[in-house]
Amino acid sequence: MRRRVRRRVASEGKEKSDFPEIDENVALDERGVLDWTKLPDDTVIQLFSCLNYRDRASLSSTCRTWWTLGKAPCLWKALDLRSHKFDAAAAASLAPMCQSLQKLQFRGPESADAIITLQAKNLREINGDSCRKMTDASLSVLAARHEALECLQIGPDFCEKISSDAIKAIAICCPKLRKLRISGVHEVNADAINALAKHCKNLTDIGFIDCRKVDETALANVASLCFLSVAGTTSIKWNLVADHWGKLQHLIGLDVSRTDISPNIVSRLLSSSSSLKVLCALNCLVLEEDANFVSNSNHKGKVVLGIFTDILKGVGNLFVNKPKDDMNIFLHWRNSKNDKKIDEIMNWLEWIISYSLLRVSESNPPGLDKFWLSQGTTLLLSFMQSAQEEVQERAATALATFVVIDDENANIDTGRAEAVIRDNGICLLLNLVRSWREGLQSEASKAIANLSVNANVAKAVAEEGGISILVNLAKSANRLVAEEAAGGLWNLSVGDEHKGDIAVAGGVKALVDLIFKWSSSAGGDGVLERAAGALANLAADDKCSIEVASVGGVRALVKLARSCKVEGVQEQAARALANLAAHGDSNGNNAAVGKEAGALDALVQLIRSPHEGVRQEAAGALWNLSFDDRNREAIAATGGVEALVALANSSSNASPGLQERAAGALWGLSVSEANSIAIGQEGGVLPLIVFARSDVEDVHETAAGALWNLAFNPSNALLIVEEGGVSALVHLCSTSASKMARFMSALALTYMFDGRTDEVAMVGTSTQGTSKSTDLDGSRRIALKRIEAFVISFADPQALAAAAASLAPAALAQVTESARIQEAGHLRCSGAEIGRFVAMLRNPCPTLKSCAAFALLQFTIPGGRHGMHHANLLQSAGAPRVLRVAAAAAAAPLEAKIFARIVLRNLQHYIQMESLV
Repeated sequence: MRRRVRRRVASEGKEKSDFPEIDENVALDERGVLDWTKLPDDTVIQLFSCLNYRDRASLSSTCRTWWTLGKAPCLWKALDLRSHKFDAAAAASLAPMCQSLQKLQFRGPESADAIITLQAKNLREINGDSCRKMTDASLSVLAARHEALECLQIGPDFCEKISSDAIKAIAICCPKLRKLRISGVHEVNADAINALAKHCKNLTDIGFIDCRKVDETALANVASLCFLSVAGTTSIKWNLVADHWGKLQHLIGLDVSRTDISPNIVSRLLSSSSSLKVLCALNCLVLEEDANFVSNSNHKGKVVLGIFTDILKGVGNLFVNKPKDDMNIFLHWRNSKNDKKIDEIMNWLEWIISYSLLRVSESNPPGLDKFWLSQGTTLLLSFMQSAQEEVQERAATALATFVVIDDENANIDTGRAEAVIRDNGICLLLNLVRSWREGLQSEASKAIANLSVNANVAKAVAEEGGISILVNLAKSANRLVAEEAAGGLWNLSVGDEHKGDIAVAGGVKALVDLIFKWSSSAGGDGVLERAAGALANLAADDKCSIEVASVGGVRALVKLARSCKVEGVQEQAARALANLAAHGDSNGNNAAVGKEAGALDALVQLIRSPHEGVRQEAAGALWNLSFDDRNREAIAATGGVEALVALANSSSNASPGLQERAAGALWGLSVSEANSIAIGQEGGVLPLIVFARSDVEDVHETAAGALWNLAFNPSNALLIVEEGGVSALVHLCSTSASKMARFMSALALTYMFDGRTDEVAMVGTSTQGTSKSTDLDGSRRIALKRIEAFVISFADPQALAAAAASLAPAALAQVTESARIQEAGHLRCSGAEIGRFVAMLRNPCPTLKSCAAFALLQFTIPGGRHGMHHANLLQSAGAPRVLRVAAAAAAAPLEAKIFARIVLRNLQHYIQMESLV
């Protein structure tokens, strides 16, 4: 082994997180290609050291040489088991490599039980998290099998099933214990603490954090104690504390953060303890509410750290040679040579302050904005540069947490987010993300993801190369790393600014690959939701949408919609499919989604989901897909009409978003006459009338479009009258702020009262006969009056008079401009619909004649999306002759004549366009 490898092992824990540099010349073959089998042994060991234990073991199995090198003791001094499922079988396979194991991190009680199989008798340090379900038996056996243990940390989750019996067992089994930190124990009684005092003579650091009850008197018996934390612990008898803890002759640091300690007790502790140097009291409300204590800076030469103090300045007072730059005291310490005692204090402070800041950020109490902006952010960013990996992780987690105001709606505090940018936090986070330690990668990626909700942070992340880094991390075999990286891409893809950069960096394929990889693995729901959410955002962009489809995204998303049972994943998969199908005219994704096996059936099933978000996105996807003729019929064939009518009927009190999409899907399906009839027969008219009465513009506009389509069928038109739809449509036509809603309401009313509904009513479709006929007459008068007012509102009298006098192109153009409804250019009519408007031009009712001419004007305005299509239909229907008659009719309203003249001019425009092609 070469010297540089021995040096690296000797300085373990202080090495940089960067990947090792490899001199490729040492192993190049005659073609100049790197031959991995010829790498020097120490280089291979360096590479192995940058891998997680599973990849290291897997790579070791490729050849005998690497198998031997892979078992090198220097590679197995520390083991992080948190990223993967760790059971007895995995432990048995690793056991031969773990004879020299000294430090171990695990997650969950199942992993704790499996650790015993490792037979790592020389283990010195164990750190466990997510141990809420850990029992006394598991913890006791863990301690009994590792008698050389010097450090045991279990938390930060509440260990509610651990009792004093387990702590007593730890004391008896681990006499070399120096550090014990456990969170959330129900009670730590005197027997357990006295056992620690009796058997663990070297115990210098105790943390009973967030416990319900701790015997404060017994703690005074642990004579070796130098550092004590009871942060977040309740039911402490502070009078006993003041009397007994002052007797601890070696006590240097005391942490009472997030407790109800009073100013009087703090003063007594500072006075009674001659050895105490620093007392940490973060987020202690009783202290913070005492104005005299807050203003008092004289603490008898001791350092008191609280929300109300300048923490960095206070920590600086611990140094004999106080640095000039108080803002960088932790950085100053790390870059300086200090005695062992100050290093112990600073390491302890990093640990307990970062822990309390994380807890405070999780609870997010009011009134701390000033603290976070003035020093909290600086502290967290400083801790991200700590030599203690768990402190770095905790600081990154706190950054991810403290900016969030409303997690459900993804709202973050702008001031806090921009404070991170101001203090160079993005670069620091990206440095952690580049680390080969997966715990740091995961937590730093989470922080970047949350912070990137802010547009300025997202921009800074992109400028610093963060997108490429996150794309690479999304390919990680570590579920937590991949999940947080995908979350970062999800947030970065919200706006249009970074979608292209994500695609260029290979993000689209990476996200699709994530779905294929994790959809068949247990525990991958978080990865799937974030990957599908990011793809949904990217699919909103036309170019990215094409790439999503080209790399298998349609199949991946349909697979999620069909097989995944998790609400969040279903919602994002449906949203992604909706966005893919939204580019009907610019790419073939709409048809591609419809052709994918099981896609339409899965979406129809999702609109029956008990979760509103899933129903909303699935209905939105069906709405977009219904623009394709084949999809429209296929949706109906899979029971889509019945399901969507049921959804609309159950959504009278739902969110506007769900109502809009339910109405939109019915609108799209009703383009087909067969579907339109089916919707009416299934009871779809009434819920659409309810939606038409909504105050929300998007909802009533979409409902008006659906009712317009339905009213084309005379039976449906009569149903609309019978269900009270006339008053709803008249109201919309009169009052809506949306021109489109008013327009489509007017068109629906013209369909209902152009005479065809009368024929159905006379045949006896209505169950109430003559009374309904009388109602029809009254409704007709109301409707025609409103249609007339609607058309006149778009007819400028002066422009009409000028156009009638000269028929000059400029005058007609002025009328067109004042009458134009911009969005109407997106409407597409069938030949039957165009024919019906042409027939209305012959109708003796002047109001219907005017409205028909107005509608045809909207559908043929040059530049409209379907203008050429409508012009061809009009030519086929023989409309020019009818239009000329209408334009010349002496008895016709002036607006009808001028509008007819403009339609003729529009048709001539399209004829000229075709001749040029």
